[in-house]
Amino acid sequence: MTVITANLVKELREKTGAGMMECKKALETAGGDLEKATQTLREQGQARAASRAGRTAKEGIVYSYIHPGDRLGVLLELNCETDFVARTDDFRNLAKDLAMQIAAASPLVIQREEVSSELLEKEREIFRQQAKNEGKPEKIIDRIVEGKLEKYFQEAVLMEQLFVKDQNRTIKELINGAVAKIGENIVPRRFVRFRLGE
Repeated sequence: MTVITANLVKELREKTGAGMMECKKALETAGGDLEKATQTLREQGQARAASRAGRTAKEGIVYSYIHPGDRLGVLLELNCETDFVARTDDFRNLAKDLAMQIAAASPLVIQREEVSSELLEKEREIFRQQAKNEGKPEKIIDRIVEGKLEKYFQEAVLMEQLFVKDQNRTIKELINGAVAKIGENIVPRRFVRFRLGE
């Protein structure tokens, strides 16, 4: 049987944000393998987040972030289920991370469904023309366009972007981790990004 050290539990906690007992149990299940334990906790977090997704999130905060230099700012509405959670450090830290993400990565929308059909059609046409210009065979152009569209979503949609502080997880995974830790549904509702002169 593998001995699970306190340092290993601490490392997993810092990496995932999960509770101490959850980390210990995941490490025991994974035979002390940090990567397997991390994956297990992520899957559990996703499952818990999915079970809470239907719950109403009407409380929360409007968080403001001004980037050093005062030339870029973000206003973000982040919702949760109770005002108690909205006042916690964990929730506020998540709001800060999301606002910094918006400042750095400049998403257009929060969810994929919010991208307008006109914009999607325009992007499809650009990708189709690029593929033709590169001399790609007609029969694979549609697949190329769909592949480029997926990449476009990963850049333009907040929930699908890679987290700027941890390129191994998406913003959706970051929020799901917070949902699992905090125990409430968390929803980024809307945001505005201001850049001086735009």
